[in-house]
Amino acid sequence: MIKELPKLNYAYDDLEPYIDALTMETHYTKHHQAYLDKLTAAIADTSLEDMELEDILMSPNSIGETIRTAVLNNGGGVYNHNFFWSVIGPAEGKTPNGELLAKINELSGSFDAFKEEFTKSALSLFGSGWTWLVQGKDGKLMVMNTQNQATPLTEGYKPLLALDVWEHAYYLKYQNRRADYITNWWNVVNWDNVAKMLA
Repeated sequence: MIKELPKLNYAYDDLEPYIDALTMETHYTKHHQAYLDKLTAAIADTSLEDMELEDILMSPNSIGETIRTAVLNNGGGVYNHNFFWSVIGPAEGKTPNGELLAKINELSGSFDAFKEEFTKSALSLFGSGWTWLVQGKDGKLMVMNTQNQATPLTEGYKPLLALDVWEHAYYLKYQNRRADYITNWWNVVNWDNVAKMLA
């Protein structure tokens, strides 16, 4: 089980001007850390302490009923953020290529059409949650939303790309302008890392 937050491969200010340093630091050291602390407390002295987080999230029914909600909420928060940090970086608007682009084109027709579909999905998500590009067991890609800290792993999908649309991910810089945050977020997607996620 994860004992500490994963080290970021970039500095808090490396995603400026798209995501500001204060948001990055607050998001990572406060919100992400809080999920890890609560998860650690929830699974203390249980058999889950020795399991990988992904395995726990992929088999929610194996979690004891008394701690299931806390483990799924906080475990999802830890996993989702770990994943989110890994697919963003100072990428300066690069675009996907190779097999990943071919699969995106298969899904949406073109990369621009995919961006439009993904953005629309993120804007339509009511309240807090995540927008994902995932791969199904059939190898095909799909755009999906999850509420709060739910993760596609629980539904049997392999995440490739994640966008955090909780207000804490953007409010300090963008206030209620989720659309502006999403538009700018495309500039920091690390498509090389997304491609590595492909099964």
